[in-house]
Amino acid sequence: MSPTLALTVSIAVLGGLDTYLTATLLPIPVWVTFIAWASFFACGGGVSGLVKSVASNWTGILIASLCLLVITMAPTSPALAAVSVGIGSGLMILAASAGFLGYPPAIVFGFASLVGTTQANGRGVLDLGLTHPTLVAGFSMLVGALFGIVSERLAKVLTERPTAPAQAH
Repeated sequence: MSPTLALTVSIAVLGGLDTYLTATLLPIPVWVTFIAWASFFACGGGVSGLVKSVASNWTGILIASLCLLVITMAPTSPALAAVSVGIGSGLMILAASAGFLGYPPAIVFGFASLVGTTQANGRGVLDLGLTHPTLVAGFSMLVGALFGIVSERLAKVLTERPTAPAQAH
């Protein structure tokens, strides 16, 4: 099977599985898992892409959590929100300068995924429990990255040609 067709089949099957699991067993946002899945490939794939993607996504989630904490704790002010997000944006670029976090978009993916998760599930950064948006977004990003590496490996298996059995003499 060609590499393109193998990756197509792999992602189609696993994309359906991801959607099914997030709709039934894993109460996490499927769109965050897909962002993390794309982040895995954007970070180069393989084990190093997995580590780089998850570390970058989680860094963005941490920075977004801090920004949202400042916004939540202070009096409502669009100017303060803008300053908080502006500082957070700068921190994302500084964090990306760390050797293993060298892909700024993956950090932004994490930041945006946390902000979107707070809006989608109606939970704020001061809420407690397993549905805390930081935990939900962080876990979702890990799940998505794992789907990335599984899809990559499945595609590789689908492109390998079977070897002929050894002939008995």
